[in-house]
Amino acid sequence: MSGTIMDTNLPQPGEPVVQERLEAAPPPPPPVVITPPAAESRLRRIGMAFLFWLIYLLMFGICLTLLAVFMHFAHRGRGGPVWWGVVAQIGAVLSAIIPALVMARIEKRPFGEFGLPAKNAFRRNFWVGTVWGIVSLSILMLALRGAGAFEFGTVALHGIQILKFAAYYAVFFLLTGFFEEFLVRGYSQWVLSRGLTFWPAAALLSAAFGALHGANPGESKYGLFAAAMIGFFFCLTLRRTGDLWWAVGFHMSWDWGESYFYSVPDSGGMITGHLLNSSFHGPDWLTGGSVGPEGSLLVFAVIVGLWVVFDRLYPDVKYAG
Repeated sequence: MSGTIMDTNLPQPGEPVVQERLEAAPPPPPPVVITPPAAESRLRRIGMAFLFWLIYLLMFGICLTLLAVFMHFAHRGRGGPVWWGVVAQIGAVLSAIIPALVMARIEKRPFGEFGLPAKNAFRRNFWVGTVWGIVSLSILMLALRGAGAFEFGTVALHGIQILKFAAYYAVFFLLTGFFEEFLVRGYSQWVLSRGLTFWPAAALLSAAFGALHGANPGESKYGLFAAAMIGFFFCLTLRRTGDLWWAVGFHMSWDWGESYFYSVPDSGGMITGHLLNSSFHGPDWLTGGSVGPEGSLLVFAVIVGLWVVFDRLYPDVKYAG
């Protein structure tokens, strides 16, 4: 008799086969992290940048209005000496800087971050920019002279007047450089760069810089476009030198050279006490007409040359904004 052991756990004939499957427990869901969409975050940055910029411009407008009221009553009924122009320029500079000092306190930033650090005042960048300004303008004027479109003429001043007006307009256009450069490429460039990044902000502000010149008498479409392009070049100098001192020096010496030394219209205006009895001859597209050399088509060749040479000599980005 054979011994057979029956496994009672095995299925008996006619019974269905049942398979037991052990399933692993599902992992816990990851924690939910609420992250704002990138587009929404970027729009918020842009909106905040424009809000702070508009606050700055509002304060600037209030300061400029107070300056206009002061100048009206202080200068009313008087022919006034030439130095009233310097008083007005000092007021304009303060109108651009005081609101930026307020914004620096609000944003808890040092004022120097807005393009005019005191530690770099009138140091190498300023003087190098000054040389570039007068040299580049001289290249343009000599090109116009070579084309027969410009004559130096006779000397209009004599004796001590030559030095007096030269010094006066050096101060005057230094203040002009401070005012225009800081207003457009100081706090404005810094705050808009936070929302738009540097170059889109630079393009917007350069276009605005050109448009502002439309208020000058005798301006032309070429002059406005040239102002925007030279403003865009100044943005490059800010980007590569780290501050506005180079641009302020260039701006000062270019305006001084146009208005005083070469005695030609500057953005459509002539000054009292210029050095020469100079004159233009030829079509407006060449001479710039009532605008001055800034309205000449040759100025665009000068701007392109400036951009190329500067880009090669200053290759490193130093602007922190």
